[in-house]
Amino acid sequence: MVGTVQESKNQLPRTGYYISLFGAALILLWIGIFKFTPTEAAAIKPLVENHFLTFFVYKIMSVQAVSNLIGTIEIIIALLLIFSAKFAVLKKYAGIGMMVTFLVTLSYLFTTPGMWKIVDGVPVTDFFILKDLMLLGFGFMIVQK
Repeated sequence: MVGTVQESKNQLPRTGYYISLFGAALILLWIGIFKFTPTEAAAIKPLVENHFLTFFVYKIMSVQAVSNLIGTIEIIIALLLIFSAKFAVLKKYAGIGMMVTFLVTLSYLFTTPGMWKIVDGVPVTDFFILKDLMLLGFGFMIVQK
């Protein structure tokens, strides 16, 4: 029935999905664009050079070129997310891209020296990476849709 409580309850998950989709796309787009700056290129260098999957890239590319490549990947994933709202076939690719990207970035928490500190008896880290945990979960979710 139109206008029933049941119908409005069914809209909440859909609304939440689209907020998450466009929120994730905005985050990826914004961070991807920022990767083209020298400030961000320098900031990610310790993460990339200490990782067992990415340590070698600075031997074949400059610091800025590596950052630009990562930024380009993030922008492509953001665009896939945006266009997946219209073209459902793109969800799978966006989700896989998110899963790979955020598994790697979360692993930086364990491969980068000095990432963890003890403050007042509590282990803390650069919390900006922890947003990737939620984005990883969203990637898994959209691959299943």
